[in-house]
Amino acid sequence: MPPSRPPRFPGLVDTHCHLDYPPMIDDLGATLQRAADAGVEQMIHIGCSRASAPRAVALVAPYPHLFAAVGIHPHDASEADDAALAEIAALAQDAKVVAVGETGLDYHYNRSPPDAQKRALAAHREIARELGKPLVLHIRDAHADALAILGDAPPLPRGGVVHCFTGTPAEAEQWLARGYLLSFSGIATFPQADGLRDAARLCPADRLLLETDAPYLAPVPVRGRKNEPANVAFTCAHLAGVRGEDPAGLAVQAGTNARAFFRLPAPAAAASP
Repeated sequence: MPPSRPPRFPGLVDTHCHLDYPPMIDDLGATLQRAADAGVEQMIHIGCSRASAPRAVALVAPYPHLFAAVGIHPHDASEADDAALAEIAALAQDAKVVAVGETGLDYHYNRSPPDAQKRALAAHREIARELGKPLVLHIRDAHADALAILGDAPPLPRGGVVHCFTGTPAEAEQWLARGYLLSFSGIATFPQADGLRDAARLCPADRLLLETDAPYLAPVPVRGRKNEPANVAFTCAHLAGVRGEDPAGLAVQAGTNARAFFRLPAPAAAASP
């Protein structure tokens, strides 16, 4: 049987997870302990709707190693009216909110009309600019439009990251050329993800982040199960092999990138729940 316990790589940061989803929230202490056992020292919990954003700020408050990002997902862009965006902007001022988002464009599902998604992305872009915080992007089958919207305004002072990057190597190069970071999830371990692995190979070491997007997208060898932050270690090990690097070194490099990009404090010597 394949291993179900992740390897341990100290220095890891899970830069994108949804801790308020079951089964993680059902026993958050155990979830965080398993993450610590795998070497995950810090996590960024995403509140990506009008309802979940305030919960995200409350959830991370008691934990020194948990941080939040708040925004309205492109699936819910139809609800991103002026009042909702004002709420996001207010929540994003909290000291433990380290980014604005996730926001972006998802033309694969189109659960909100494309025009609503574009308006919401532009609005989040300006919130990030005003607050001086980075932008977390969800882009699926919409890279050209997203690049155009972000290119229509001056560069953001803190830049952005394309979370759960699933584009082509050419699209990766376009984002990198504009100064964005790329974050890779368990999808990069899937057998059919050769193009994504090619994108991971070309990503400069100082522009690469790691994430789970838990509870979604569990990596091989736990694919098909509910995901959790500890499993970012599997993705780290796989991408290190793809890139011809030492996995312990990639964990430290990606974690260092995350702390610099999100301006996280130095972690405790041993992260604990």
